[in-house]
Amino acid sequence: MDAIATRNDLDSNAKKASIALLNARLADAIDLALLTKQAHWNVKGPQFIAVHEMLDAFRTEIDGHVDTIAERAVQLGGIAEGTSQVIAKATPLKPYPTDISKTKDHLAALIERYAQAAKLARSAIDDSDETGDAGTADIFTAYSRSLDKLLWFLEAHTQEKE
Repeated sequence: MDAIATRNDLDSNAKKASIALLNARLADAIDLALLTKQAHWNVKGPQFIAVHEMLDAFRTEIDGHVDTIAERAVQLGGIAEGTSQVIAKATPLKPYPTDISKTKDHLAALIERYAQAAKLARSAIDDSDETGDAGTADIFTAYSRSLDKLLWFLEAHTQEKE
C-alpha cells in the first residue's frame, strides 16, 4: 500500500520502512498486552494479589506504547494494523499457554515473551536509525526501556536467594 500524503518531510523510503517496522512491532506489542491480561486473569498462588495487580499495571503501560507505535505509523502516512486477525498472523511471540494457573508458570511464560519483545524493540531502534527516522527510533527506545523494566519486575519474582 502506498503511504497517504503527509507534510512530514521524512524521506518517502524511510517512511515506508518505518511504517512496516512500526506495524511489525505493533503486532507483538498488542500480543504482549493480550497475553499479560491472560496471565492477570488466571494467575493463582501465594503471590496472587501482588502478581495480579502488577500485571494490571503492566497492561496499562504496554497499552500506552501500543498507542504511540500505532499513531506513529499513521503520522507517517501509513495504516496502523492492529486487528486481531493481523496480530494473530504477524506476531513472532510464541503462543501463550491457556492451560496454566500457577504463579511460577505464568512468570516463566511472561519472562520468555517479555524478553523476546524487548529484543525486538532494541532491534527496531537500530533499524529506525538506519532509515534516518530518529522519531521512530525514539519511540522504540522508550518502549525498550519500559520492557526492560517490566522484565526486571517479572524476573525479580523468581530470583530469590536462599
